[in-house]
This record gives sequence, structure tokens and C-alpha cells, in this order.
Amino acid sequence: MGETIQFGLPFVAAAQAQKHVTVNEAFTRLDALANLRLASTGVVTPPVAPDEGEAYFVPNGAVNAWDGKGGQIAIFANGGWVFAEPKPGWRAYVEDVGLGATFDGEDFVEEAVSVSINGAATLEQVIEFDHVITAGADNSSAVVIPAGAQVTGISGIVKTTLTGTGLASWRIGVAGSDNRYGNGLNVNIGSWVRGLSGAPVTYWSNTPLLITAEGGDFAAGEIRLAIHATQLLPPRL
Repeated sequence: MGETIQFGLPFVAAAQAQKHVTVNEAFTRLDALANLRLASTGVVTPPVAPDEGEAYFVPNGAVNAWDGKGGQIAIFANGGWVFAEPKPGWRAYVEDVGLGATFDGEDFVEEAVSVSINGAATLEQVIEFDHVITAGADNSSAVVIPAGAQVTGISGIVKTTLTGTGLASWRIGVAGSDNRYGNGLNVNIGSWVRGLSGAPVTYWSNTPLLITAEGGDFAAGEIRLAIHATQLLPPRL
């Protein structure tokens, strides 16, 4: 029985019995692969009770019903697993990490805007996190700008009003340039920052953000921050 080139959908053969089985499988595969959503790209053991139509990218070394299916997409259909071969350039949303990914011929590369057939990739990252303010003159974030990242800018919003004795405003940057991404920022809930680098800045080691109180010290509050950055992945051998 033949199948389509792009998604491998099975054709109905002439005078085929039980045509609905073939058609329903084709519909399930099409539903899973068009606007592809992958539950995960790292799970090696098939889930015990997957939802109908749920899809996974199968890593090498997978076991049980996925044994020997590394590099394929597993779709749960009609009570069992069917498999599809992804093509280079396919894009997917990976649900367990909440990121988009592009298939480079071997793996789904998260946050890639461009990939080569040998695995080189340009990543455009948004690293979002919530920072709970601790008392003092300044705070360093636990989440860091990753080594090798070129930062376009930092954005954020005040989740809970920032408080503190004499506190009038705040600024954000990094050690050695504590206002690189903004200063004189409002402390009230809903206030936001959109700080662009004067020129894209590359950080060669893991670098925390530095949040500094202006006019007084911090006591409490919470800020949601996002690091907007580009990273490069080299090709494989």
C-alpha cells in the first residue's frame, strides 16, 4: 500500500476491505503532524496511558514499544503507536519545555530559527523567570545570562509592588554596568521595563542580572524578567 511523501499518510487501495481503518489512521497522523505538537523530545519509555493523538519524538535508546524507533515521531492512534519520519526543517512546539523546535535531520533543536543539515544552529532565546526581591540594597538573579549568549535586551514587569524604606525606583543591569538595561524604573505593580543593549553584548561566562534599589533599600516585591538572547551551536562531525 502506498503513502504520501510528506506525512506518510496511507492510501486506500482499490477494493480494500475495512477502508475506515486506513482512513482513520491517516486522519490521526495528519491531525498530529500538521501544526506539530510534541509532548516531549526526551522521554525514552512510552507513557502508560497516553491520550489519543498524543505525539512524541523518540530519542535513541528508547525502550518497549519504541525500541528501535529512535529519530521517529511516535503517535498514539487507535490504542497503539504509529510512527512517522520527520523531515529536515519541520517545526514543532515541545510541550514539556514550552519551546518551539526545528528538526535538523537528527534532532529537534529548541529555539532554533535556522539549522543546517549538520546541526549548526542559530538560537533565539527568551529566558523568562520570576525574581522574588530580598531585603537589601541590591539583588542578583538566580537565573543567569548563559555563557556565550549575545544579549539583545532585557524586559520585565513588576508582579508585586516593590517596597522598602525610602525606595523611589530601581535599575537593572549586570555587575560593572548596573543600569545597562534601565534605571529610574517604577516600583508599582504592572510597571514594565524594555531595556535594549546599546549594541548587542556577548557574555562569555554565566552572568546574573543585578537589580538595584534607588533612593533606599528593597524590602519585598516580585519582578518577572526575560532575557532576550542569541546563541550559536556548531555543526556536528
